[in-house]
Amino acid sequence: MLITIGALARASGVTPGALRFYGDCGLLVPAEVDPVTGYRYYREAQRERAVLIRKLREIDVPLETVTRILAGETDLLDAHVGDLRRRARTAAVAARSIRRLLTPALSARDLAEAIDQVLPAAASTGQIPVLEGVFLELAADAVTLTATDRYRLSTRTLVARQESTGAAAVPRAEIARARTWLRAQDEVSLTLDDHGFLLTGKEDEHRCHIVDDEFPDYRLMLSALTPRRKRVVERRDTLLEAVENAPGERVHIGSLGLTFERATLRAAISTAVGPDLLLEMSTPEEPVLVRSATDGDLTTLAMPVGALPD
Repeated sequence: MLITIGALARASGVTPGALRFYGDCGLLVPAEVDPVTGYRYYREAQRERAVLIRKLREIDVPLETVTRILAGETDLLDAHVGDLRRRARTAAVAARSIRRLLTPALSARDLAEAIDQVLPAAASTGQIPVLEGVFLELAADAVTLTATDRYRLSTRTLVARQESTGAAAVPRAEIARARTWLRAQDEVSLTLDDHGFLLTGKEDEHRCHIVDDEFPDYRLMLSALTPRRKRVVERRDTLLEAVENAPGERVHIGSLGLTFERATLRAAISTAVGPDLLLEMSTPEEPVLVRSATDGDLTTLAMPVGALPD
């Protein structure tokens, strides 16, 4: 019997975004994909593999090593098994994640980090106010933050139960003040009403006014991209080293065969979450998707400048 990606996510503790990430990496391929809707379906037996992947990733095993361990090279696991202190630390991280799912509150630190990650893609020309800040979407089980200047785009999803739903754009100045306030909080809840977003902490609250204008349909923008024809997994620190050591203002990524402006690639990589990045390309004339899937999925578009190194 086949089960949906949502059912597998609930059974394994792996977010739907991470399951899609692992599927595109070839690590946990769906048993069936509906050719019309694109919905992914899995066998019940794949739950155990999903749980194993999650546990290995919780102790920072790289994706390449996860693949080898699951293929039978179990001795590689020894390098990632420490003493009881390390196990206790891992258990504490898992407990915090579970606690977030059982309460309508969200980690203030995670929300501030998500703002830092997507804000560099926001516009700064002062011409289109709705693109000057961050678009916040509250769903029943997630908070999504998105920013775009129509040339770049970053979107981050955090798993969290919500009592309030809705979406609106928050201006740059408002989101900056919210980020400062979040640093003094532990957990917060978000609600959207006629006056904007209300962030409520344990003993304090903060109001964010919103832009009275419609944010562009960024999901339509992403779906309109040409189907990806090449995917590569790169270590985040390796890419950052290549960017910092580039002799000029452009950086060539050999695994993709593409060249980027150094500032563009640095912004896309430095804000990514997790140690491993999935880079997806279609043609040298279209943006590359930079995806990562630790503590919620993050997707960033990075536009190359050509296929050849300088």
